[in-house]
Amino acid sequence: MKFTDGHWMMRPGVRPDYPVEVLDAARTADGLRIIAPTYPVRTRNDLQSGAVLTVDLTAPMPDVVGVRITHHAGTAANSPRFELFPDSTATHSTHVDDTTATLTSGDLSVRVSRKAPWRVEFATGDRVLTTSGPEDMAIMSTEDGGHHLRERLTLGVGDAVYGLGERFGPLVKNGQVVDIWNADGGTSSEQAYKNIPFFLTNAGYGVFVDHPGLVSFEVGSEDVSRVQFSVEAQSMRYFVIHGPSPKEILARYTALTGRPALPPAWSFGLWLSTSFNTDYDEDTVTSFVEGMAERDLPLSVFHFDCFWMRELSWCDFEWDPKTFPDPRGMLARLKARGLRVCVWINPYIAQRSPLFDEGMARGYLLRRQNGDVWQWDLWQPGLAVVDFTNPEAREWYASKLDALLDMGVDCFKSDFGERIPTDVVYFDGSDPHLMHNYYTYLYNRTVFDLLRKRRGERDAVVFARSATVGTQQFPVHWGGDNLSTRESMAESLRGGLSLTMSGFGFWSHDIGGFEGTPDPGLFKRWIPFGLLSSHSRLHANYSYRVPWAFDEEAVDVLRTFARLKASLMPYLYQAARIAHLEGIPVMRAMVVEFPDDPACTYLDRQYMLGDDLLVAPVFTADGTIDYYVPDGEWTHLRTGERVSGPRWVRERHGYDSVPLLVRPGTVIPLGAVEDRPDYDYADGVTLLVTELADGASVATTIPTATGEVACTFTTTRRGDTVHVEVDDAPSRWRVRLFGRDPVEVTGSTATVHL
Repeated sequence: MKFTDGHWMMRPGVRPDYPVEVLDAARTADGLRIIAPTYPVRTRNDLQSGAVLTVDLTAPMPDVVGVRITHHAGTAANSPRFELFPDSTATHSTHVDDTTATLTSGDLSVRVSRKAPWRVEFATGDRVLTTSGPEDMAIMSTEDGGHHLRERLTLGVGDAVYGLGERFGPLVKNGQVVDIWNADGGTSSEQAYKNIPFFLTNAGYGVFVDHPGLVSFEVGSEDVSRVQFSVEAQSMRYFVIHGPSPKEILARYTALTGRPALPPAWSFGLWLSTSFNTDYDEDTVTSFVEGMAERDLPLSVFHFDCFWMRELSWCDFEWDPKTFPDPRGMLARLKARGLRVCVWINPYIAQRSPLFDEGMARGYLLRRQNGDVWQWDLWQPGLAVVDFTNPEAREWYASKLDALLDMGVDCFKSDFGERIPTDVVYFDGSDPHLMHNYYTYLYNRTVFDLLRKRRGERDAVVFARSATVGTQQFPVHWGGDNLSTRESMAESLRGGLSLTMSGFGFWSHDIGGFEGTPDPGLFKRWIPFGLLSSHSRLHANYSYRVPWAFDEEAVDVLRTFARLKASLMPYLYQAARIAHLEGIPVMRAMVVEFPDDPACTYLDRQYMLGDDLLVAPVFTADGTIDYYVPDGEWTHLRTGERVSGPRWVRERHGYDSVPLLVRPGTVIPLGAVEDRPDYDYADGVTLLVTELADGASVATTIPTATGEVACTFTTTRRGDTVHVEVDDAPSRWRVRLFGRDPVEVTGSTATVHL
């Protein structure tokens, strides 16, 4: 929310109160408490009235400090609140003297000046990361009775801000206004399905605002040298998270808010959908599956979208008997082909659904203040919303999904969850405005917990659209309803990179776009981008996405990149393990991997896939692409051609090609299997070795398809030879230098001459 009229004045009807000095600074059990009047205190006569802010400083984990700003502390402790995971063993130190009150956590300190003017600074040693100065922290009162708490933190020259959820505009958020409020707005507007009140910077820190409701951010916009954030409340808490690198910031943020589960290996294969509003039955499904097999196209998951249920009945979780008279048999037939099965769900219950009367009678649906069930006709006639704050409602909803698991379903596309009303009463008394964003957390946790319970910790996965803080624990998320245009392909990538810079380890998107039908050229350009994402799905609205619906070349392109992704699974699944264990996403904006290269600051048309692969999707019709190569001698993975950086490169690619470069001085493990993503990654693995510097050593971890470590290869250059040792040797493996034939190995060591 904007409060000022330019730099000098306030907007009409807004009255600010700013802390101007520290009256008292005292140690507490958790840190420090600062008492800050909003007026100068010269004599005792000044202490009779006027607003006073209480600022509590805490340290929930090393290199993280919490700041809670409170005006009136007597307001009710409304729910929900984000579930956080502070480090119970974390320590901090405090120091209070006549000039400064300081709390230190790890290398990060917050220092409050006890002398006017008001100043709070966050620093590492002598380096100040950001500050809140005079007239930055504030109570903002409006003439209509509104009460907001506002904070502003300085942006230095060249400081760039990233994150704030899945946002489809420019990757760098400077100059933007962002409201953290989930909406079903597609991928072409300022609205977002996944709003996360967390940003990171290239200046060594990130900020997480611990408020599940509406948080308004003005990022270098209302005040062009500050990030401003505000909430309508009497208390606001935020955390400053030190890095200094983006990876370290993400690791600490996800440690605090939850790290993603490790998706099953099979989920990294290709997903094929019926699409949304298309006509289909079992014959259609069978023709798709057989068509993929006949064309030697690897397929891992078949997805049934909404019309697996009867029309006007979403959701009743019952197969449409006219279209699917033998669902159990059909699922068994799909499973016999080695496929997993996903079905579409959402948290809404249409009035026609038999579950509507059941849920209404039991009190499982959201109600209005007068006791009526909240309903509208926007998505399904008479739609109602499940109240996931009711434990019995969660069990009821999960039981309907459990019956589908018994039938042979493997996972769920947990769609929707954004248009959650605020004029309702929740079972547990939650504030409906705070629940608007938070609802998706309860929804997706309910689904994911059931899958974990039934299928085990390492075999649970959803395909979710909406999200909030903490929902990254329940992967995978996809980018929502994009358009079948080149511009939307690019905005999808921006949204994905923005989301992964907001703590999400895994991300996907609809190959070819959801709305509309792409021309064959665009569809073929989108395929490499889709298969070189963490998860890959063919899905649309009114048209099918089987490749032969476009042309035979599309079939060949899909086969090429589906096989490539399968062969990359030893590498990709290790990147997935890192996302699970450390919170570093599989797909990364270039600045995450190269924070010290200023050319990477604004790049949003290319990305790093794991640590060592650079991907630059081709967005042009003629295949021309400009992309940036950081320092060093990079190598095209598929051709072995060298590219020296740092520089911009212009190339032209056919449909079967895309810039896919190997980082200098690295080793890429390639699997021996190309027709599925879940196999023994170590057996027959090929270590693709770039030109290492003399004396350089690279450790390459090969995981199993369940996420454990199978073995670790250590590759070292010694003069004119490359020496490889493995700690638990597979029965067969290979070493290959670019441009050379592979060397077969059966023992625990290998030596290859350069």
